[in-house]
Amino acid sequence: ELMARGRSGLGSALCLVAAALFTKSLWMPTFVQVGRREMLAIAVAAPLPAVAAVEPCAVGANNCHSTASAMKPWKWPTGTSRDAAIKELRTVIEAYPKEGQDGVDQGGWSFAVDDLSSKGYARVEFLSGIGNFAKFFNGGKPFVDDFEVSVEDDKVSVRSSSRVGDSDFGVNAKRINYIASGLRAKGWEASGV
Repeated sequence: ELMARGRSGLGSALCLVAAALFTKSLWMPTFVQVGRREMLAIAVAAPLPAVAAVEPCAVGANNCHSTASAMKPWKWPTGTSRDAAIKELRTVIEAYPKEGQDGVDQGGWSFAVDDLSSKGYARVEFLSGIGNFAKFFNGGKPFVDDFEVSVEDDKVSVRSSSRVGDSDFGVNAKRINYIASGLRAKGWEASGV
């Protein structure tokens, strides 16, 4: 009881479980003895807090868009299976021009993490060209942006963000809008930014 004071929800359950593991049993305030097995069962049955599939953008970020922030998740057409949706998503991502589009991502792209087929998650690294900003502000190296997708039961969470700087001059929005447009052509609800 003392360990759980001031805590709520899952934290309380975990504190009680920890206490149960270090003693043979717990005495509840009503003087009902509860054993370790019962406490573990309570912890297992406790609802876990919701976890975002992708991270939100930092508050006020000008170089990031995320469905964990203000962007709407992408949804595949009704009647399409999750596996079929993953294949369509992969097709659209892989169709993104390696030479970039609309003046962005001219350094190409590659999968940094490709668990799309097995776990429904992928992270793609997009490289800027070597323009004046890269020459003067990034030591002549291209800027790297991360584009993440996480396929859930009925939607896709998305995040596109720059690794450095405050402003991305609209690069992440152009990337998201291009990919979203490809998905909309396949019947998806995929709003841009």
